Amino acid sequence: MSATRLPGTPRLLRALNDRAALELLLERGPLTRARIGELTGLSKVTASQLVERLEERGLVARVGEQAGGRGPNAQLYAVRPGSAYVVGVDVGAERVVAACADITGAVVSRVEQSTRDTDDPVGVVHNAVVQAASRAGAQLDSVRRVVLGTPGLVDPATGDITFAFNLPRWHRGLLAALREDLHTPVVFENDVNLAAVAEAQSGAAQGLADFVLVWVGAGVGLAIMLGGRLHHGSSGAAGEIGYLPVPGAPIPRDVSRRAKPAFQQLAGADAVRQVAREHGIDAPDAAAAVRAAIAAGTTGGPLLDELARRLALGVASTCVVLDPPLVVLAGEVGQAGGAALAERVQHEVAAITLVRPRVVPTGLTEEPILRGALRTALDAVRDEVFGSTVG
Repeated sequence: MSATRLPGTPRLLRALNDRAALELLLERGPLTRARIGELTGLSKVTASQLVERLEERGLVARVGEQAGGRGPNAQLYAVRPGSAYVVGVDVGAERVVAACADITGAVVSRVEQSTRDTDDPVGVVHNAVVQAASRAGAQLDSVRRVVLGTPGLVDPATGDITFAFNLPRWHRGLLAALREDLHTPVVFENDVNLAAVAEAQSGAAQGLADFVLVWVGAGVGLAIMLGGRLHHGSSGAAGEIGYLPVPGAPIPRDVSRRAKPAFQQLAGADAVRQVAREHGIDAPDAAAAVRAAIAAGTTGGPLLDELARRLALGVASTCVVLDPPLVVLAGEVGQAGGAALAERVQHEVAAITLVRPRVVPTGLTEEPILRGALRTALDAVRDEVFGSTVG
């Protein structure tokens, strides 16, 4: 048995070394061959062979020289940005936003497409992806993956959208149609899940393997991160917190109809605006109402207290099952509420349950869903490109 494994060992070691060197170049910027050898523990000869191999495959390029010392200046190498591209897409009820990033993670273009005047989701996504790639100077065949963040359920088995009330034209079979149209891997992911990916990468949950993100906006959603991985559930419905049967709201018995589910009725944007009006704040949207309450100081406190009590019902129900160390409040309302709302929710959850998670506002202010889509695409493409460097 061992004899059949030995021939693959040098090839595997080369692949591991190549991957380690590429990760170092991404993390630390341009490096010399000698520095790559020092950081990876490889000999000068092995490090030189490694760099030559990556150069031949078009993954790294010489980007300058490092002066100093005797003899000729040492060449500096970096990951070649154009070796692969990805596109992330944030799909909303009224617009689609797409961004293209190169393999280093640099976002090189961004486009928006309205969805109001079309019933062709394939055409909308096609135009957004093609425009994003074109503005980035990338050929479409160099876009190695497209990740779309969408509201609703994504079937873990097929990857297709199975349930999205506010995107009625998005349906089963759309994934295959997009893949055929774009001739590249296309992946759907729930939008709140992608926001959690972004939060883990560069937001309030950095360094944590376990946390939950509660999205409070037009809809109410939940993302669950366990062991550094998203938890989707058997049908993709993990995190559909809007359907929690909570006290204080009627519970619809037929979810196929467009009746709002219980927790959504209690804590969604419409409910926030209604509660704000009851407290004397008339604002154009829920986020503005929350900001007005914070700006009002002590007179805005009762509104924030009421919102916290409502949100705590959903947060507490989640936390007594999962017991996460951290809850991130995101979405328009979570972001607008900031620390003032998060601290109230934390206090209320501790008052009604045995668990005491830390509750914090999102650490991201701009396009977390799009950022999560790009990160998800980059992780997959780097695995493919960096993991196959040895022929």
